[in-house]
Parts: sequence; structure tokens; C-alpha cells
Amino acid sequence: MVGKAAERRGMKDRSIAIRNIYVMMAYAFRSIRSTGTSPIEGESFEHLHDLFAEILSRGVSRQVKRGLHRDYIRYEEQLTTVRGRINLTRTARVRATAAGAVICAFDEYETDTPLNRALKSVIVLLLRHGTLAPARKDVLRRLLPYLDAVTLVAPQSIRWNEFSFHRNNAGYRLLLGACELVVRGLLPTEKAGASKLDAWLCVEAMSSLYERFLREYYTFHHPELSPTARTIEWDYDGKTAVGAEQLPAMRTDVTLRGGGRTLIIDAKYYAQSLQTGQFGNLSVHSANLYQLLAYVKNADIHQDGSVSGLLLYARTDAPNQPDLDINVQGNRIAANTLDLNTPWSQIQDQLEAALQLLDPSSVVTNPGNP
Repeated sequence: MVGKAAERRGMKDRSIAIRNIYVMMAYAFRSIRSTGTSPIEGESFEHLHDLFAEILSRGVSRQVKRGLHRDYIRYEEQLTTVRGRINLTRTARVRATAAGAVICAFDEYETDTPLNRALKSVIVLLLRHGTLAPARKDVLRRLLPYLDAVTLVAPQSIRWNEFSFHRNNAGYRLLLGACELVVRGLLPTEKAGASKLDAWLCVEAMSSLYERFLREYYTFHHPELSPTARTIEWDYDGKTAVGAEQLPAMRTDVTLRGGGRTLIIDAKYYAQSLQTGQFGNLSVHSANLYQLLAYVKNADIHQDGSVSGLLLYARTDAPNQPDLDINVQGNRIAANTLDLNTPWSQIQDQLEAALQLLDPSSVVTNPGNP
């Protein structure tokens, strides 16, 4: 009984974690519609593949009812009647062998757009290589006939950064975000016979999602703090600067400003959130801490301690986690974790608690300092 209870508990925790990835995606790709609970809160997910399948099945079904995205596609073909604009140079060439033929360039308003090609290709990828519940696999299969007129392309060839979204295709933002994560983190292996997907998103894909989620969360709930990924200028003496153009750029993951104070959040998604020293002692990653300190000290141009920094790690299963809150030369520096394996309300509480670093009354003092 104890073993079965633990197994059920483990499945519940896993389902919570996967649902939270959906919420992170909804924020990251600006598809949050309200401050309420997730619209898939009642769903149970054993595999991450099921989550992507659910997002795509719901989203594509909705788009089919509304009408799939259409756009003008440019064609240039050999015709016997004029249509659109005539390509005179090519027409002169073909007339030597095909009397009466003309080469015409014209536009067709159809569904074979890059957005729909990406959707169809990732649906096929999930059907062929995903570990999906039979019911979800059936739903995806039933959607494919609606995409018959859409060209199937290689997922690796999709140029995600070239997609643009506006009011008429805003419903595709989350769908294409999910598709991109599938391609980036869940592509089949290239080894012969090894066609199964990884069980989880790759660290690079999750790190990018985690960073984007934090920024969009504060943008949605705290626009008064002007959340943004801000570039910090080096606070160097211009009179003695030599080779200043060789200084690396400093760009924050999230910068919040309010009440005359600034909080710089550096998002970190690592398998190990603490490093082990030469003698076995655990500490915050040196490079992370040095980077954050450089951001904070250069952003605090008035040197009045009004800029604080937070390393916010995604919590792991390790027994020891970052728990740092100190003053370094007048600036508050903290390192903490965000537990993504908890119900959404608890995640939100953790994110709101981080805003205490913007409150001057909560500033800590180091032992022995006045």
C-alpha cells in the first residue's frame, strides 16, 4: 500500500510539474488570458509529449473552427493565359519552344503558410516519435486532414525567428512556441533505429523558456515595475578608458524598477544549482555570482545601494539549495530557488516574495556591520 501511495504521489507531482510548464509557456508566449488557474488544470500528464499534444490538439481545433491562417503565396508558372504579372524575360525564352506560353507571377490566398507548415510538421513528428496516450494520438490524427493542403517540411528547416504575430494570427503564438520547444528539445536521435524522443526538454530549451517566463510573468502582473531585459553600461572612467569597445555586453534577464529602487534578476536553469569546492564545500556558482555582482555594481551609478540582485535558480532534487541574502559593498545580493514542482499558487507566492528585494525596509545587514 505504501509503495502504491508513493507511486501515485510521484505521478501527481510529475503531472503538476508538466502542467506548470504549460503555464510557463502561456506566460512566455503571451497567451495568458486571465490571472486564474491553468485551463488544463484538470488534465493528467504522464509524459511531456502529452502536454504538447494537448496544446496542439486544442489550439489547432480552435483555429480550424475560426479558420486556419491564410496568406498570399507568390507563384510563378508557365500558363497559356495571362494571370497577374508577366515575366517578360522568362516568357521570351519559353516562347522559342512553346508558342503562346507566358510566364506569370501571381498571388494565391491560401492556407499553405509557414505557420501552418510548422504546425503540421510538428504534429507529424509527435505522432511518429512521441510517447502519447492513445486518445491524444487519435485527436492529432483527426486534425491532419484539415491540413491536407499544407506542405510537410523538415522540422529542422523551420526558421522560428522569422515568424511575426499580430492580431489576426495571435492564436498561433503559443502553438508555435510549443512547436519550437518540441523541435529544439524533442527531436529524434540521428542513430539508426533510435527514434524515440527524450523524456524531457533539453536544458538549453528549458533555460530559455524559464528566463522568458520570469520576464513575462512580471510584465503581466507588475507592469508598474517596467519589467524588461535591460542592457547595462559599464561604469568606467571615460578619461582613462582604452579599448572600451572590447568590454562584453551586460544584458539582464529581468530588470524591475519601483520606488526609486532596481532589482536585477538573473534566471538560472541548471541540473546542479550549487557547485562543489576543492574541499567538498558547497557554494553558489562563482561565475553566476561574479556576473550578477558586475551587473549590480555597474547599474548602481549613484553608489547609494538602490540596486539589488537575485540569482533565481530552478529548484532541483538536490538536498542542498542556494539560500543566500547578504550585503556586498552596500548592495543586496541574494540567491534562491523557484520550485516548479509545486501547485501554481505556490509558484506565484514565490515569485511575489522575490519583490521584497525592492523594499528598502527589508534590507539585511551583515553581522558586525553598522
